[in-house]
Parts: sequence; C-alpha cells; structure tokens
Amino acid sequence: MEHNSNTGAALPAAYLSPGTSSFVDFLRAQAPELLPFNRVAPGARPLELAHGTTIVAVAYKGGVLIAGDRRATAGNVIAHRDMDKVYVTDEYSAVGIAGTAGLAVEMVRLYQLELEHYEKLEGVTITLDGKANRLGAMIKGNLEAAMAGLVVLPLFVGYDVDAPDPDRAGRIVTYDVTGGRFDEHAGYHSIGSGSVFAKGSLKKLYDPDADQDAAVRTAIEALYDAADDDSATSGPDLVRRIFPVVITVDGVNGAVRVADETTAAVSEAVVADRTRG
Repeated sequence: MEHNSNTGAALPAAYLSPGTSSFVDFLRAQAPELLPFNRVAPGARPLELAHGTTIVAVAYKGGVLIAGDRRATAGNVIAHRDMDKVYVTDEYSAVGIAGTAGLAVEMVRLYQLELEHYEKLEGVTITLDGKANRLGAMIKGNLEAAMAGLVVLPLFVGYDVDAPDPDRAGRIVTYDVTGGRFDEHAGYHSIGSGSVFAKGSLKKLYDPDADQDAAVRTAIEALYDAADDDSATSGPDLVRRIFPVVITVDGVNGAVRVADETTAAVSEAVVADRTRG
C-alpha cells in the first residue's frame, strides 16, 4: 500500500508525553509566540486601543460576586457599549478585567484553559490559592507589554470549598502589574478608572451579612455611582437595554452568571430610586 506522507504524521513528542500541569508553561516551551504577552515588540509605543472599566466585587453571606459595566473606550471615544468584562473561569471562580480590552480577554481565555488543563492532568481541581497564584504568574508574564502601555489588571473572586466557615468562604484577590497578589479582607473591592467612586459607594452600602440579592443590588449601585463621575464607565442603558453583567459564586450553585432579566430589573429599580431621590 502506498504511504501518504500527508496522513498519519506524528505529533511532536511533547504533545504525547506527561509534562507540566501548567498550560501556560507548556505554551512557553512549545509555542511561545501564542502567548498574548509575547506579541509586543521590545520598545513598542503605546497604541490607542480599547480599554475596559469598571469592575466591582462584593462578598456576602455564603458567597461572593463580581460585576462589571459594559463600556469600553478608546481615548475619548466609546469603542464598545456592550462588552462583557466578567467571566466564569471554573466551577468556583470568576475574573473581571480592566485595562487593554483585547489583551485582557485573551488572557482570561488562556487562564480558563490553564485551570482546565491542570484538572485534566492532575485529576483534581486546583485549590483557590493555587488559582489565584497562577493568575498572578500570568500577569507577571505580561509585564513587558504593560511597560509598553498594554496594561491588563484582573480582579479575581472565588468560593473556597475548604473554608471552615461556609458563610465566609467567598474571597476577593487583587493584583498589581508585576503580578503581586493581595487578598482583600474588607469584603469588597473595585478596579478600573471608576474604582475610586465605586469603592466610595461600596464603603457606605456594604453589609457582610447581606444575602445574594442584596449584594447584587449593592454592586449595581456602586457601578451606577462610578458611571455618575467617570466618563469611561457606563450606567444602565435603559434605551438600548444594556445592563451590568454580574456573576455570583457560592458553594451550592458554583459560579453562575445572573440572568439578564434580573440585572435589568435591579438596574431599573436603582435608576427609579435615584430619580425619586
């Protein structure tokens, strides 16, 4: 039988051999050009790219949530009105992104693969601390791009299934551009250009014993306040029916995106209350 050289070609040995449980490390060794932070030439000048803001995280009794507005800007121009900035990353974690939009989305997708790759190779789910540390390592890998102006800063939330108190198992982790990790113990946090206004709102509204519904309301209130003072953050768009995206994470349902109908109803209630006020 004539052999067809175009079929049955063997994959490189690295693809068939047991290796690192880190998908990022595998790419770094086998195809480094595919890593998002390796696509910036040394000394590259900053470009006018779309940026996404603002993200808030709120811990509540029995879980934690993360929420983001929908606007992305390029300079003084609205680049996107309905961008998703918060993502489920695995069963018990979620990430919100601020910074260079395209690079940030690509990093989140790579991070989702990183967690899935680990679970498939090791046969167990990585711990919450392990998830947070791996995200920090990815941010550190993006440092050269950040120095060129392509900054990506995620906000991480997760539910710790090993926590001694299930009511306080929701956790919030922040980072700096070097990949430095910081656990937030206040029960709330915000990143992005409107974060200073969102945190001011959260400081007044936050209740550690609130249930999920009250926490969703608090997050949307904070985003509304951020939009009131930060032009890069969008408030609820009642005309186009564009509302914040909210993801909740708890021990019963895991990481779940709140239904659009729910966020719309809460947003409309916030606007109505502010109008009466």
